[in-house]
Amino acid sequence: VALYKSVPTRLLSRAWGRLNQVELPTWLRKPVYSLYIWTFGVNMKEAAVEDLHHYRNLSEFFRRKLKPQARPVCCLHSVISPSDGKILNFGQVKNCEVEQVKGVTYSLESFLGPRICTEELHFSQAPPGNSFQQQLVTKEGNELYHCVIYLAPGDYHCFHSPTDWRVSHRRHFPGSLMSVNPGVARWIKELFCHNERVVLTGDWKHGFFSLTAVGATNVGSIRIYFDQDLHTNSPCYSKGSYNDFSFISNNNKEGIPMRKGEHLGEFNLGSTIVLIFEAPKDFKFHLKAGQKIRFGEALGSL
Repeated sequence: VALYKSVPTRLLSRAWGRLNQVELPTWLRKPVYSLYIWTFGVNMKEAAVEDLHHYRNLSEFFRRKLKPQARPVCCLHSVISPSDGKILNFGQVKNCEVEQVKGVTYSLESFLGPRICTEELHFSQAPPGNSFQQQLVTKEGNELYHCVIYLAPGDYHCFHSPTDWRVSHRRHFPGSLMSVNPGVARWIKELFCHNERVVLTGDWKHGFFSLTAVGATNVGSIRIYFDQDLHTNSPCYSKGSYNDFSFISNNNKEGIPMRKGEHLGEFNLGSTIVLIFEAPKDFKFHLKAGQKIRFGEALGSL
């Protein structure tokens, strides 16, 4: 583990990113992309543009858009999958810890960082003696839930809003870019807390809601469409540091409203999405650990 952690994954990821942006000759595009499609099982029939010659470089191909009808958004359930991927874990948050894969946990506070001021999120002030987990829960009788979705290299790489909510705050953690493959996640404790990630926090009709995009090897680029100030995988950063940005200002007191299914951001290659949110005790997930899921399908409801 120590040897793997010493690998300069950020440098390698930046180099890979530059390679991905090199324009390929037209005659080379089909054989290169066809190899990728065959290796990772990409379904190009869903792509908005099926012609492989259209994609000038690997980066454009990775970030390909889908046909509008390819991912119908479920209207019957309150929370949908924000992306294509594989369900690694889900359930109630217990003892201020979240499972990244079965049997391997990480600290909720280390992952999200210190609690954001209550004035910004319009939340009630929690008693000072409460745990970090209890401070996030704003309504009596609610619980904190989590869901982890792993995006493989062959998956659709854009992610969308999982519900109707208001984004108040962005916290960017520069960090390592180790692989988030489930096999690696089993033997590196708190992997998601070491890796670069972008935490979006806000609230929905039941209280606290957050979506975190976790970077990985070759995924130095995490883009949030409404956040032009976000720049990921910079050459220099301080270990353990983070920077905050508020979407609430004098001109925009409500933050960024997001509708269920609305485009939110994108990765290059594959990575992981972590949802942590508050909901009443009768919230039920409609999932099985290890199942494949597609954007727009139901995660859970009341």
